[in-house]
Amino acid sequence: MKSITYAKAVCEAMDEEMARDDKVLLFGEDVAWKGGTYNASVGLLDKYGPMRVFDTPISESGFTGMGVGMAITGLRPIVEFMFGDFMLVAADQLFNQAAKLRYMTGGQVKVPMVIRVATGGGRSMAAQHSQCLQSMAAMFPGMKVVLPSDAQEAKGLLKASIRDDDPVMFLESKMLYNQTFEVDDEVEPIPLGKAKVVMEGNDVTIVATSVMVLKAKEAAEKLKAEGISVELIDLRTIVPLDMETVLKSVRKTGRLLICDEGYEMCNIATEISFRVMEDAFYDMDAPVERLCTPNTSIPFTPALEYPLLPTNPDKVYAKVKHIMGK
Repeated sequence: MKSITYAKAVCEAMDEEMARDDKVLLFGEDVAWKGGTYNASVGLLDKYGPMRVFDTPISESGFTGMGVGMAITGLRPIVEFMFGDFMLVAADQLFNQAAKLRYMTGGQVKVPMVIRVATGGGRSMAAQHSQCLQSMAAMFPGMKVVLPSDAQEAKGLLKASIRDDDPVMFLESKMLYNQTFEVDDEVEPIPLGKAKVVMEGNDVTIVATSVMVLKAKEAAEKLKAEGISVELIDLRTIVPLDMETVLKSVRKTGRLLICDEGYEMCNIATEISFRVMEDAFYDMDAPVERLCTPNTSIPFTPALEYPLLPTNPDKVYAKVKHIMGK
């Protein structure tokens, strides 16, 4: 085991995959000479050279389209967006081209491409640089969506994403980059579409994504001291969505809280809630609850931003107490 930051884990995953496969390359804004806005690609330019690691103009649509072209002709590009919000600039290339080409060619064309995006609030970057748009990305058939919750998960899931033959939206929480975690010396790829049971419990299930997994874990430890047993599930991916693990847990606990930093409206929590109502309604002892970001633009000032975001273990704690009727 070793202690490394989340950003370092992302960098190691790319490094090891680039060493393993010379078809893997990385490009985006400031990924080369600067080593990434969040230091997630430090040293890769020196090691692999400017043909495989290079900076791009500020044109997400342009370099995303270039990535799609590279992918369909046999390369495995990793495209980095400095902010997840910028996927909207490249929406046509992502969701009408990358996500659909395999289907539209009857499987003759594959698009093995990873889109790495820094996502989420908490850094006072205001309304155009703080959104979590994973639920929007999940709407489009053909696009896989991954949300790693710590450094071990980030490294294993990124390796699997790079090796995947479909386009993968890989969302990295800005609040995690500088956090340090324990990571295995050798990290194998983590299969996409398989959730992880982080904690086992009997009273209530919490399903969480990304940084919300850590916040839920903090709340679960506090609840445990009060005699409330939480089963915590890290979804890891929302496409593919592992409902089997969720339903197994809900049928045991009878209660469910879904935590995701995306906007409440059309959140992945809504989809999970509906599927639970379809398949486990008579196993439920209380209505499904969710904890998400309210449908309002993210404020710039911390005094307004921090109280708005769901990334607070006290909010998770309060939701579980409500579900338990306490």
